Amino acid sequence: MTLRARTDTKPVYVRLRDIIAEAILSGQFRDGDPLPSVRAFAAEQGANPLTVAKAYQGFQDEGLIVVRRGVGMFVAQGARERLSTSERDQFIRKEWPAVRARMEQLGIDPAELLERS
Repeated sequence: MTLRARTDTKPVYVRLRDIIAEAILSGQFRDGDPLPSVRAFAAEQGANPLTVAKAYQGFQDEGLIVVRRGVGMFVAQGARERLSTSERDQFIRKEWPAVRARMEQLGIDPAELLERS
């Protein structure tokens, strides 16, 4: 039997990435906004600054944040839209099949969920 993995088993840099991604998607950080410094975000999250730097580097590699030398890191133009598209595609490919299977297992009709919303 395969058990579903708990979200706290994700590597720390992935959890940090999720926090930043959620902040961008929710509009807490908009295009052009500065992100917290590596040290500030590490202190806030109780994480190692190198781990935060790894999370930020992933966003930089994806073109979602830009670094202005001597100034800091900023959300890139169009980052929210690109991130939303990427997250939506990932949800459909990786998360939805498990949700759908669980709904079928429990006999949940999608129309019933829509009625409750």
